[in-house]
Amino acid sequence: MKVPSVSYHCVFTGNPGTGKTTVARILAGIYKNLGIVETGQLVETDRSGLVAEYVGQTAVKTNKIIDKAIGGVLFIDEAYSLVQGGDNDYGKEAISTLLKRMEDDRDKLVVILAGYTKEMEDFINSNPGLRSRFSRYIHFPDYTAEELFQIFELNMQKFEYHLSDDAKPFLQKLLEERVAHKRKDFGNAREVRNLFEKVVESQADRLQKSGDMTKEMLSEIKIDDIRNAI
Repeated sequence: MKVPSVSYHCVFTGNPGTGKTTVARILAGIYKNLGIVETGQLVETDRSGLVAEYVGQTAVKTNKIIDKAIGGVLFIDEAYSLVQGGDNDYGKEAISTLLKRMEDDRDKLVVILAGYTKEMEDFINSNPGLRSRFSRYIHFPDYTAEELFQIFELNMQKFEYHLSDDAKPFLQKLLEERVAHKRKDFGNAREVRNLFEKVVESQADRLQKSGDMTKEMLSEIKIDDIRNAI
């Protein structure tokens, strides 16, 4: 039986640090194993990788990025920024070039667009060509405070750290407060990774004043290390 052509292009929506890029990498591997794409590489880019500064250069720049992604997946982060430059902006030229290549190379290329939920909805609805080519939408919700704590624990395990008895509830409460009063640019897993790095630096500052150190001292994160990191 003949198999109908199916579109595998996706739109990932959600805040920063929710795993969109990581899932795109995994999906590229899945598509390769299923035979949907030949090589399965993920080429990551954003507005700066597609839009040039002068007339006539954007199409060339966009085509070069797409050529690298042929046989795999092109991942465009913050894709909505392509239409946020005004009427004289070259972002529209990048979109037109992308849409043409998606049609010309529809059997060789999968495109994943990613960005904030509301901005991506407006972006897709701004162009009938985009709306007709992207039918798969996956939303990435923010992590809960408990999930963020688990991510912090994973970082500690990776580098053989552990929390002192009083540091654990302090960190849990800190993450609960950050989730309850999150900023628009709250970074989710990225925020936790940055916090972990600052805590390790804080611990190092404390230990350098301690003289002789044991392995236990080097591996334990205390409540003051977290306090001094925030």
